Amino acid sequence: MITLPPLPYDVSDEVMAKASAVKLALFDVDGVLTDGKLHYSADGEQVKVFHALDGHGLKMLKSAGIDVGVISARKSLALQTRLNDLGIIHCYLGVNDKRAVFDQLLKELNLTGDDCCFAGDDVIDLPVMTQCGLKFSVANGHFIVRDIADWVSPLTGGQGAVRAICDVLLYSQDSYPLGVTGAQ
Repeated sequence: MITLPPLPYDVSDEVMAKASAVKLALFDVDGVLTDGKLHYSADGEQVKVFHALDGHGLKMLKSAGIDVGVISARKSLALQTRLNDLGIIHCYLGVNDKRAVFDQLLKELNLTGDDCCFAGDDVIDLPVMTQCGLKFSVANGHFIVRDIADWVSPLTGGQGAVRAICDVLLYSQDSYPLGVTGAQ
């Protein structure tokens, strides 16, 4: 039996209490799952870079019974491929009105905002973040978003920030699945 060490991040009891109630974890992409830089090939195709630790964190959330989704203003084949690889079914890409998608998803899943968390990095994320029971941001997020967030990952987007958020959620629910395997 493995005994988990304490989280290496400063997380308040209030954030841990809110995290313990999360049933659906939602994430922005550019600046959260990626470093926020936009790369284009000579053919004009978007190229995105993802961190394996973040991917494994998302898979562990799913394994622990926490549903996972993505709401992003951008749409790309690279992103869709990555989300498919991770088995994420709640994928809303190319979305201008994130709040409308969020409201529809709550209805479909019979959840309330208090059942959800959202990790965002820019002001386009605020209409959803402000409706969630728990609001996350990343170290390189816009200052207004960081100020509104309940917890800001000490890591930057695309560099393990999502994994830190996943760790907080898993620890809060005492459901860290150490036996999860597979490609990240």
